[in-house]
Amino acid sequence: MPNPMQDAIQPWPILQDRLPHLPWLDPRTARLPGILPVEGQDWLRIDEAYAPQMALRDRLILAQPAVVHALMPKARPAADELYATVLDWLRGASGFTVGTDDVLRPDGTRVALDPDQPLLTLGRLVQEDLCLMERVGDEYQLTGAILCFPASWTLAQKIGRPMTGIHDPVPVYDADIARRVARLFDAIRPEQALWRMNYLTYDDFVLHQPRAEGEKRPRPTDHVFIRCERQCLSRLPVSRAVVFSIHTYVVGAGSVTLDQLAALRAAVH
Repeated sequence: MPNPMQDAIQPWPILQDRLPHLPWLDPRTARLPGILPVEGQDWLRIDEAYAPQMALRDRLILAQPAVVHALMPKARPAADELYATVLDWLRGASGFTVGTDDVLRPDGTRVALDPDQPLLTLGRLVQEDLCLMERVGDEYQLTGAILCFPASWTLAQKIGRPMTGIHDPVPVYDADIARRVARLFDAIRPEQALWRMNYLTYDDFVLHQPRAEGEKRPRPTDHVFIRCERQCLSRLPVSRAVVFSIHTYVVGAGSVTLDQLAALRAAVH
């Protein structure tokens, strides 16, 4: 059924033309964890949906900053380091003009630079959602995030929790997997980011889909849209925080062949 609140936030589709990768068809990415090295500085991306996705991010950040943003006080050094890191990346990215006080985006919008609000500022500059993970004891804890396009999770419920707590609703995420994930995070080097890509089918196109724990996503029946997240893991060299960045792609099912769609539906179910 249509969701009036979601329709008010995003009443029209915001779609990429195609997926840059079909993760369910590539044996390297089809099975968990499906992690590959990032080539060069390709941990952030600008694609053909930049302008409408950023307009939606602007609206979400303006209308409900407490929903899409959280930052624990102890994570402020990591957030400041991420702020400087992303601005450095933007200086070398096509279409951006980074000034002293603001940034001119490729869509012609000027965004004021506010170092006192590092994650909120970055949320208006890049398509990626950005999450900060820091080691606390035996696990990594979510200590800050700008999360405009959640896929069935809610930032307020996850902030400050370790990986096992974040994945409470996921039956297969047990203590053994938690240890393996912590070792994987420990092995991330600042000079080599990693990436993976998930895949799901949807009957709607809405990017902002927060859900409370235990609230199930409606099961798609028509499989009209494909939603994929390109998730990158990178290490900040000074704070040693791990940045979990999420670039969300939504495409119409017609952007893939019937055979590719059939394989996706089989993989999802």
